[in-house]
Amino acid sequence: MPNSATPTHCPYCALQCGMNLTPLQDGGVAVVERPDFPVNKGALCGKGRTAPAVLAAGARLTSPLVRSGGALVPAGWDEALDRVAEGLRRTRAEHGPDACGVFGGGGLTNEKAYSLGKFARIVLGTSQIDYNGRFCMSSAAAAGMKAFGLDRGLPFPLEDIPRTGCVILVGSNPAETMPPSLRYFTELRENGGTLIVVDPRRTKTAEHADLHLAPRPGTDLALALGLLHLVVAEGRVDEEYVQERTAGWEEARAAAMAHWPEYVERITGVSVPELREAVRLFCEPEHAMVLTARGPEQQSKGTDTVGAWINLCLATGRAGRPLSGYGCLTGQGNGQGGREHGQKADQLPGYRKLDDPSARRHVAEVWGVDPDSLPGPGRSAYELLDALGTDIRSLLLMGSNPVVSAPRAAHIEERIKSLDFLAVCDVVLSETAALADVVLPVTQWAEETGTTTSLEGRVLLRRRAITPPDGVRSDLEVMHELAARLGGERNLEKGFPTDPEEVFEELRRASAGGAADYSGISYRRLAEENGVFWPCPAPDGGGPGLRDDGEDASLDAVARADDDPAQDGEAIAPVHPGTPRLFLDRFATPDGRARFAAVSHRAIAEEPDDEYPVLLTTGRVVAQYQSGAQTRRVDELNTAAPGPFVELHPRLAARLGAAEGDPVAVVSRRGRAVAPARITTGIRPDTVFMPFHWPGEGRANTLTNPALDPTSRMPEFKACAVRVEAVKA
Repeated sequence: MPNSATPTHCPYCALQCGMNLTPLQDGGVAVVERPDFPVNKGALCGKGRTAPAVLAAGARLTSPLVRSGGALVPAGWDEALDRVAEGLRRTRAEHGPDACGVFGGGGLTNEKAYSLGKFARIVLGTSQIDYNGRFCMSSAAAAGMKAFGLDRGLPFPLEDIPRTGCVILVGSNPAETMPPSLRYFTELRENGGTLIVVDPRRTKTAEHADLHLAPRPGTDLALALGLLHLVVAEGRVDEEYVQERTAGWEEARAAAMAHWPEYVERITGVSVPELREAVRLFCEPEHAMVLTARGPEQQSKGTDTVGAWINLCLATGRAGRPLSGYGCLTGQGNGQGGREHGQKADQLPGYRKLDDPSARRHVAEVWGVDPDSLPGPGRSAYELLDALGTDIRSLLLMGSNPVVSAPRAAHIEERIKSLDFLAVCDVVLSETAALADVVLPVTQWAEETGTTTSLEGRVLLRRRAITPPDGVRSDLEVMHELAARLGGERNLEKGFPTDPEEVFEELRRASAGGAADYSGISYRRLAEENGVFWPCPAPDGGGPGLRDDGEDASLDAVARADDDPAQDGEAIAPVHPGTPRLFLDRFATPDGRARFAAVSHRAIAEEPDDEYPVLLTTGRVVAQYQSGAQTRRVDELNTAAPGPFVELHPRLAARLGAAEGDPVAVVSRRGRAVAPARITTGIRPDTVFMPFHWPGEGRANTLTNPALDPTSRMPEFKACAVRVEAVKA
């Protein structure tokens, strides 16, 4: 690697692909392959390759903006920060601390997420904080906590996938959402394994499958229960494993037996022979995995749905065994770490629960505050956004664009407009930032150092490669300055360092002994070891004690601590090497047993009827990312994916009289979106698909249903009733 290259990671999805950045004469950087990073081995998708384009001055913000006479105009940093502090101070004085809301993002580094949760709770004193990661994998997190006592996206590294015998990939399209990961599934098949894809669309990923199951949107729960029914009926249950390592089997089995194959076929549209073939492919190999993504999770019954897929792993003896198990493919770049360290409404650092007295005591001691001063759990993401302008009068928002990304987006846009005060920290002038009273331009991935946690639970170090432009500051500096202005004589700014490594050192202490224990991780280790898997307790204890199989995770595997080398004659403390593979000895429940979920199928919140006879499902395309706030500023990506579309089956198109490219309207009870028709046999005739990256009249989330899962509070993005209409030019 050239001396001038800086090793770092992509700013986009949870693969966190490794890349090198080399400086250019104009002050920018170019992306160069980094083959030493094991996840992508140098491969990058178009988004990663073109990421430096968003660093350019024409694409990003370089000066604070304040609202004057109805328009946003440039201002100095002191004026902008004073306005933010005054807006938040006034709201607290007039309406109380819970009238101040904080909304974060799954793209913030661990240091920023940690500081933002701390800022909300000890500077503002508000319980009203959540983040857009609630819209990502919260249902999988809730189901994983119920089943295993711990939530980590993948309990094993990606490198295990090609070595298993069968993977069921449910509601995931990695060929477009995280293209470098597709090689794992290709290698799986090359090694003789099989891939089953569950998706109502024949996606680019489904084209690689040995078996594609295309259920009606919102019926994944019935499908999983039908497969478990067949496992029982065909005598494929691993009775010894169930007896030794699980609890709750009798109730779960009884629930599954009520979902016989013909009944499931009627609900899902997946034929009985396909169900039987899926069971055969999954059960015959020694090892197998189930991986879920947003498809089954973004439902009003997402927690139960994921629980049913976990049941399938438990009944067949797959979870907590080598090359087997259940995992979730996290979406956002730091969606995992973002919820581990206090950015979520009900959590404190280390994945501690906010309503746990011992957790409150531990974190309060690190923060130097009274545990009783910490507010309790607040609203979930959608509920927080829905309360804007009423219970919540001011909002500090970092790294999110809910005007495009939230369900029932037109309603949320109106709620945001009704706020007394809105401050946004962002890299670009997003659709949400354009509504703000103050916009603060902040540094991004190549301009700052910080850590993220990938979908594998691998904590990674992003390194600063270039100097940010004048007029841009980091989110850590913003919180430091606001704490100084709002803390008065308490000198709260001392608790908000601007150096990310100093923040991480405090995060280590705050997480020590928690489920997501980072106390044994340091910047030095991350740089030297290409990342470290949590939990990784410090040598003096802490952590849940979930060891690997000994080959990787014995404390003897690492010779010395990450401090200065020991002098002759000094004892060398053993260093925990991290935990690539969880649950091989026990699960993280009090008795070490995994829990079955006794769940039954139920309908989606909004079934089709005569007025709205079609189902809408939403998702991503390969050239854009999330709300598109950054990728829509890259010419190459816009050329590849210039705008929204409506994917529909030829039979539905014929009924409408719509041809390829004709504008069609999709109408739900919440609004109307218009986009060109894309006609394909790769989607069910009763379903239409829209990508959600664009604002304006093609905004897919104008249509989506905010019905919430009762446990995870995940909105039902993936299924709602609509009608489709031809639009005359």
